[in-house]
Amino acid sequence: MNNKTENTTCRFCGIPDDHPRMMIKGQKGFVLWDRNPASDGHCVAIPYRHFDNYFDINDEEVDELWSLVKQAKQIIEEKYHPDGYNIGINVGESAGQSVFHLHIHIIPRYKGDVENPRGGVRGVIPDKKLYS
Repeated sequence: MNNKTENTTCRFCGIPDDHPRMMIKGQKGFVLWDRNPASDGHCVAIPYRHFDNYFDINDEEVDELWSLVKQAKQIIEEKYHPDGYNIGINVGESAGQSVFHLHIHIIPRYKGDVENPRGGVRGVIPDKKLYS
């Protein structure tokens, strides 16, 4: 792996190149199939460098991570043929972050996977999901 820093207590640090969930390897980051997927094709883009907050990312990392998101989408399209996507980043415990190493969720969505998908990511605050 290139450009990696490690935190020995972090589940994303030190992932080997041949990990069974490895999807894509880049210079600044990688993509893993999610170990607890919300839907078929759910994966996460992760920088090698250990830091928790998206707002601490450097320009080179941000460029590559968003490129990895696009590459992952192409693979998901070919394998699963979803109808849409939610892309998300949890920043801080109050926002639901439970793994404190930045990662970008790529969650494929399928017609009928929820009764009413309106509001999408706004659903993280259920009372604010539906609006007029």
